[in-house]
Amino acid sequence: MNRKVGQTEELSLYSEELQEDISLLIYLPASFSPLYKYSLLIAQDGQDYYRFGRIPRLFEELLDEKMIQNTIFCGIPYSSVTERRKKYHPDGEQHEAYIRFLAHELVPFLDERYPTHQMGHSRVLAGDSLAGTASLLTALTYPHTFGKVIMQSPFVNDAVLHKVSSFEQPSLLDFYHVIGQDETNVQMTDGKFSDFLTPNRKLHALLTERKFQTFYEEFSGDHKWKYWQPDLKRALKQMLHI
Repeated sequence: MNRKVGQTEELSLYSEELQEDISLLIYLPASFSPLYKYSLLIAQDGQDYYRFGRIPRLFEELLDEKMIQNTIFCGIPYSSVTERRKKYHPDGEQHEAYIRFLAHELVPFLDERYPTHQMGHSRVLAGDSLAGTASLLTALTYPHTFGKVIMQSPFVNDAVLHKVSSFEQPSLLDFYHVIGQDETNVQMTDGKFSDFLTPNRKLHALLTERKFQTFYEEFSGDHKWKYWQPDLKRALKQMLHI
């Protein structure tokens, strides 16, 4: 059987918050029609989710099987490792501006251009590693805009845990959270090594204690797309289920 192929659009959106052009990678499924309404999957590390995560193939497979809602993918690629850290890391110089860009500029742009549901629970943020951190913190900052988050091996520090513990409306958010059991000595982009597993366990315990709706699993593997990609199908089914 020939796999259906949708339409990929490469766009650019100027951000007043960031004072720069932001590249966008959009995937419209083969069944796309302006007559339907669509959910949004917005991924940090967007090029990686498109290529390594194989989002187009997963979308078409799950839509054919009627396992997920009609959904548009919007991936936000990073231009460099340095720029990625500035935008995604809780201490990054552009972190707060990037979060405002997502809520105040990107969402209105997508809602105007495409037939979206325009509701928080129909928008899913996704990210791996530091991109998962950015997605989590964005949802905690704008829970009425983004209702769901897919976090694959997110970076977690005290600032992240504090943000979760001080959040006042856990019922608004739904999390999908996985971490590898071998992620105890992960090499960071600055060359240093860090234990990701222990802080992620603390994050899970806190999300559970605060009564957030959350799915959590520790997979057998480490900090690589080799493990995130096979997990992504389940993540999409859970967060975009019909």
